Amino acid sequence: MTGAEEWAGTIRVVLVDDQELFREGVRVIIDAQPDMGVVGMARDGVEAVATVDGTDPDIVLMDIRMPEMDGVEATRQLFAPERVARRERPLRVVVLTTFNLDDRAATAIRHGASGFLLKDVTPAQLLEAIRTVHSGNAVLSPADLGALLTTRFPVRGPVPEAYLTLTDREREIFAEVARGLSNQEIAARGFLGESTVKTHVGAVLRKLGLRDRVQIVVFAHEHRLVGPRDA
Repeated sequence: MTGAEEWAGTIRVVLVDDQELFREGVRVIIDAQPDMGVVGMARDGVEAVATVDGTDPDIVLMDIRMPEMDGVEATRQLFAPERVARRERPLRVVVLTTFNLDDRAATAIRHGASGFLLKDVTPAQLLEAIRTVHSGNAVLSPADLGALLTTRFPVRGPVPEAYLTLTDREREIFAEVARGLSNQEIAARGFLGESTVKTHVGAVLRKLGLRDRVQIVVFAHEHRLVGPRDA
């Protein structure tokens, strides 16, 4: 098989890291899986953007600290509106870092990354994260989300009109997600079924043009739709 047939049903991954040994090690782990494979690799942010444009992956594992262009700027460019409009399917970026949720990782998440992983994760954790992000969820633990909530977010201006299209129930769900609650917790607090909450979260993401729950948190804080007490 070649081309599209070869990758049908497979999670397409691009690896971005300035250390060749790290790239090759991760590539071997991913290529050994029946449901995913590496379609490209890059050693800096400039190569990353070009590689993603040329391979159309589902997931990018993006190192933060690299020469030429770091992972933060590369992530910003990958989620520029003109690039997003050209894609046939969603792109997910997972930041790789040797530190916990620092300013660079938080900024990459604000630019559109779906979470971050420490480089010392186990192979099993790495593979689980790839599958989790590919399914539309974010890779961010409750503790990390709490750190993100307390990060100082820049105010982007008036609340977008899209937010005003949310129903009262959708705004309630939006606020709960922005506070870091899971679907199960929201369901328990609101006496709703988890499937109902999931449907409302999907509607919120669709109406606001957001990719995942982390982006709801970012949106809420950038537009001051939740306050310090909520965080």
